[in-house]
Amino acid sequence: MASPFEKYRENQILSATPSQLVAMLYARLMLDLRIAQKAMETGDDQVANYRLRHAGDCVGMLAGTLDTSKWDGAEQLLALYMYITRALIAATGSRNVEIVAECIGIIEPLQQAWHEADAVLTRQPEWDTPTAAAERAVMAVA
Repeated sequence: MASPFEKYRENQILSATPSQLVAMLYARLMLDLRIAQKAMETGDDQVANYRLRHAGDCVGMLAGTLDTSKWDGAEQLLALYMYITRALIAATGSRNVEIVAECIGIIEPLQQAWHEADAVLTRQPEWDTPTAAAERAVMAVA
């Protein structure tokens, strides 16, 4: 049986918009990278390996959601995701915490940009009140 926290998290995911799901992926990726970085600094290889592997899964999901036919910069972002994937593999093999720090430095501004874009996408414009939406619905029927 799922815990209340697991149910809450599942409901968050199931009710999220596509842009919110990407924001969640970035947040989880950054969490994994930061925990992996701390684990590497303290010599906890098991935690570091797990978190780096999960971070790689997150990058793979981000790359998989990227539609290169809809945005001119998508190919460059995909190349960046592939670079990060290779860097995470190298960090796992070499135990080099500087590689993880580099990945954090690359992902952090992307996460921030996506967070800002998501806020714009999910914010209801001032001109789009419930009354305005109802008026548009009536006009569409008329």
